[in-house]
Amino acid sequence: MTRVIPTTLALALTLAVTAAPAEAETLREALARAYQENPTITGSRAQQRAVDENVPIARSAGRPSLSTNGSATENFVRSGNSFTTPEKLARAQLSLNVPFYSGGAVRNSVRAAETRVEAGQLGLRGTEASLFTEVVAAYNDVIRDEAIVGLNTQNVRVLETNLQASRDRFQVGDLTRTDVAQSEARLSLARAQLQRVQATLIGSRENYVRLVGSAPGLLETPPPLPNLPQSADGAVEVALRDNPNLLAALKQRDATAFDIRVAKAGRLPTLGAGLTGGYVNYLGSLGGDTGLGVGQTGTTLGVGLNVTLPLFQGGRPAAQVRQAQANRALALENVTAAERQVISSSRSAYAVWQSSLQVINSSEQAVAANRLSLEGVRAENSVGNRTILDILNAEQELLNSQVTLVTARRDAYVAGFALLAAMGQAEAQDLGLDAGPLYNPADNYRDVRGRFSDFGDGPAPVPIAPSTANVPPQDAAVTRPLDPLLDSKVDRSPALTTGENAPNR
Repeated sequence: MTRVIPTTLALALTLAVTAAPAEAETLREALARAYQENPTITGSRAQQRAVDENVPIARSAGRPSLSTNGSATENFVRSGNSFTTPEKLARAQLSLNVPFYSGGAVRNSVRAAETRVEAGQLGLRGTEASLFTEVVAAYNDVIRDEAIVGLNTQNVRVLETNLQASRDRFQVGDLTRTDVAQSEARLSLARAQLQRVQATLIGSRENYVRLVGSAPGLLETPPPLPNLPQSADGAVEVALRDNPNLLAALKQRDATAFDIRVAKAGRLPTLGAGLTGGYVNYLGSLGGDTGLGVGQTGTTLGVGLNVTLPLFQGGRPAAQVRQAQANRALALENVTAAERQVISSSRSAYAVWQSSLQVINSSEQAVAANRLSLEGVRAENSVGNRTILDILNAEQELLNSQVTLVTARRDAYVAGFALLAAMGQAEAQDLGLDAGPLYNPADNYRDVRGRFSDFGDGPAPVPIAPSTANVPPQDAAVTRPLDPLLDSKVDRSPALTTGENAPNR
């Protein structure tokens, strides 16, 4: 949250917006909407504001306190003289207490709270990166699944046309029942596959709605990711230095050292000064002038020094120290766990990214080869050298290679972005979001850390993230252009004259 220099990733996303068609939704727009309205990030900001308040709460223990109390008493049964049990009595008292020394408890409590504020700010950066990674994955999931649904839709259309042609040719005796059965079986499988991928697309679109808050429109192809590392070791080196979750764990570890000092202060003396003023009024119940110089009213003013030296507290301070030490041991282990997670995430994301790039290269070659193969099989079928089954198999192989290609492109992009997130380079300031002023948690902290008024309440909380109840249910409709090669008949043999009364074979 403290870096202000935009990276190449922000420039790449900006250029993508400039080049995208006006009606298309870009990845940068989706990220900006999620940044503003996703309940995970807005809730994390509220949680951080609550953490900010721990600093003035800790400071309040070392500030002067002022209190007052009053009472009015009427005694119905009295014994003794009127000076000890007057008939009526009203009292008022005003006390000022100024603590001077608390064994370091206040100072260390403030330091612990300030350190946890820094940890929370770093954690908020990590929440941003995690959310953006989810949005990038959801965005690419929709693009991938739309492409897969489109490919399978084309496959079903072609197989439907081919089945009708096979039946026509069967009627004139050019094909056998086996050819027709093969076409029917392949069409049934294609329809089942289409239903499955349509359900997957609907799920991806609903997940997009959950994260972004609106239905996905026509999604523009995301821009290339810049500044990806050259090696896994290079990624890990940057991640260990800049990953916000690891930095937050380190700050939480530092805060526990102050907690131990606070617990140890429970065995030390405390010192404070007090000023007390009092007023008493017997409400005329003394029966007039007593003749002893005692009037119906009186005032007092006293100054004192308060010293508390704990001698025995039943083992409570030692238990608190041991508890704080155990919490520090937990924080130390959490740092190691966070470090391991960062290393694992960086290496895994790098491996998936590299593997997906290789799959993309191989799949592109496979698609090109399968296109050529399909054209060749169709041409050979037209002269009788290939069967319908050969064409169906060639078409299925092309479909499979295209699905593999779009899936690998999705996996490469998501893994690349996850790698940037692990390296601490995929947060709001890195992306250059067009979402107005970015949220800066330090602004709220600077506003509240020095407050001391007992009546400086904040505004009443209101929800920020909108509901998605009014977003229409998503469907599996695809409007992207189809592949011309797949959007054509499987069987390109010359049309034959069909005979309604032709004998079956």
